Amino acid sequence: MPKSKRNRPVTLSKTKKKPGLERKGKVVADIKQAVDNYSTAYVFTYDNMRNQKLKDLREQLKSSSRIFLAGKKVMQIALGRSPADEAKTGVHKLSKFLQGDSGLFFTNLPRDDVERLFREFEEHDFARTGSAATETVELKEGPLEQFTHEMEPFLRKQGLPVRLNKGMVELVADHVVCEEGKPISPEAAQILIYICNYVNIVTKLTRLLGMQMATFRLYLVCRWSSDDFEVYKEGLAQLRTDEADDCS
Repeated sequence: MPKSKRNRPVTLSKTKKKPGLERKGKVVADIKQAVDNYSTAYVFTYDNMRNQKLKDLREQLKSSSRIFLAGKKVMQIALGRSPADEAKTGVHKLSKFLQGDSGLFFTNLPRDDVERLFREFEEHDFARTGSAATETVELKEGPLEQFTHEMEPFLRKQGLPVRLNKGMVELVADHVVCEEGKPISPEAAQILIYICNYVNIVTKLTRLLGMQMATFRLYLVCRWSSDDFEVYKEGLAQLRTDEADDCS
């Protein structure tokens, strides 16, 4: 008679570790190792993060530096939050500046080179939903000769008041894509990105819709070395006001 499958023993003592805990543990270990391997550590903050551009920067600096973007509590634990548990003398001072959009930059580069790198780093990209428009973009009523008739459904889906008139895409009324200082809607973000791919580059419309409104920037917040600690006022100001006040 075959053995009943319902009688299989179940061992409750064997449990797998959560992948998240292993990942956090590795980050802590890597940061502790970086504290030993590099002479200087910085906290930095940023505007309009672009992952690919940060990846390119990491590749560019991999011979002399290392960048960490992880959970704030994880990075604080790795550095230590007080003299009693800090990874190296004085490095716990960085922890309270890990607020909002911030990360750690470990390096052996001279201080002047680092400050120049962060000051000059600037990568332009198309704005994303929720970003503030840098200027007002308005389309005027009339034919949009730059587009083929196949584009009409897409343009209409993005909220543009268009129709086909004798096979030509036509804007039936003036339309404001975005307004300066106001958040860009999902539809406007699509228009700013996709329309520029179809517009003739010599037209004024291209210069408007092809404009890259988002700029990925980095700001130094503070610097630690074995014999010095410094706070950068400009970078501190980029953190959210309530967090910056807590750090001052």
